[in-house]
Amino acid sequence: MSIGRKVLDLLKDEINEADYNRYIKQVSYCTEHSKSDLARFNAPNLLIANWVKTKYSNKIAHLFELKTGVRPQIEIGLPQKRNKLKASKKPEDIATHNKPVTHSLLNPSYTFENFVEGSSNNFAYVAAENVAKAPGAIYNPLFIYGGVGLGKTHLLQAIGNYNQNLGKSVIYTTVEQFINDFTRHIRNGTMDRFREKYRLCDLLLIDDIQFLSGKTQTQEEFFHTFNELKDANKQIILTADRKPKEIAGIEDRLISRFEWGLLADIQAPELETKIAIIKKKCEINHVLLNNEVIEYIATVIDSNAREIEGILNKLHGFSRMMNKDLTLEFTKDVLKDHIKEKRDNITVEDIIKVVSKELNIKPSEIRSKSRTKNIVYARRVAIFLTRTLTQNTMPELAKYYGMKDHTSVSHTMKAIEKLLKEDANFKLKIDELTNKITSNE
Repeated sequence: MSIGRKVLDLLKDEINEADYNRYIKQVSYCTEHSKSDLARFNAPNLLIANWVKTKYSNKIAHLFELKTGVRPQIEIGLPQKRNKLKASKKPEDIATHNKPVTHSLLNPSYTFENFVEGSSNNFAYVAAENVAKAPGAIYNPLFIYGGVGLGKTHLLQAIGNYNQNLGKSVIYTTVEQFINDFTRHIRNGTMDRFREKYRLCDLLLIDDIQFLSGKTQTQEEFFHTFNELKDANKQIILTADRKPKEIAGIEDRLISRFEWGLLADIQAPELETKIAIIKKKCEINHVLLNNEVIEYIATVIDSNAREIEGILNKLHGFSRMMNKDLTLEFTKDVLKDHIKEKRDNITVEDIIKVVSKELNIKPSEIRSKSRTKNIVYARRVAIFLTRTLTQNTMPELAKYYGMKDHTSVSHTMKAIEKLLKEDANFKLKIDELTNKITSNE
């Protein structure tokens, strides 16, 4: 067995099984082109080469060092064709540890082939496919919006993967990563490198653009980046949880540019599409479920594709661990615990802690009888989030917050829901609080 094969076998024990089976298993060690200080691996395509290189090249190099005492440079590329004359290596055919093909990680499993198309997402799917085939020529920018877990990121990265596989320069990033990158380059005085990175690519893909809200300095930089790319006919694709005009805290000149191209929304999938998504996820994750179980899952869980994948992984894991078939009865038992657990993870105390910190109110004041305006505001927000994110009933909330009865809670809920529809800034604040609470689960 070659040293490279031994290293990949060691890697199997250190990473999750899904990554190993999907990606590492398809990589082979190239003895012919490897040396003591260089380890060359071949992958079936550039997507897998880039994925393995970006995520595991450091770990592979470390395992080589443990086995041989030498830490080699890691190359992961495509098999080289044998010609009579020795051909030079093309830069696009090799993904090296020191020379990344892309500045950001694209998940190779996010492809158009793996996306389940239905009436709820057909428009966005067709738009994304057209943009992928003719970047910069039509629908620039493409702005995809919709709720959490409905497939925005999948379509965004499918465009990126399609073009990266053609050798084009693709940058995929979240707004949070963009802001952190901007801040770091400002601090280090290296803005020329930042601009070179984001303005010289063929396609710029940015996830969750709504979180650019309120970031004035970053918006200024992004405004100029957008203009440079657009003038050079480079493709821009953005995602958000709502349409541009509903995003508060972003300059009008940026909002207008977001609307220059095409707006494509993704709705929650109908039952038929949800069933198709579950079947596709089963196929990708090698989970065998009969139609009865698939239909049951589709009727009892949310439309979030990420939750669907999590459910399937849990069912598969429990089935193997307990050596039981994935029957309807077994599935109901597992999902009962999962659904209850999902909401039970968040407590009233968790919510009050986040709300009080963000709104600069003492936790004790939220539960007090004070009628001070800012305390009443914080209390109403806390009640709304508690009712939304936990299983507490209205009478339980009335008792906890010292209110007269459940009708007081009902009036609070209606008032907050009215504000959400009328005030975009308030909706943004509720979204931010929700994100902070759920991330602390």
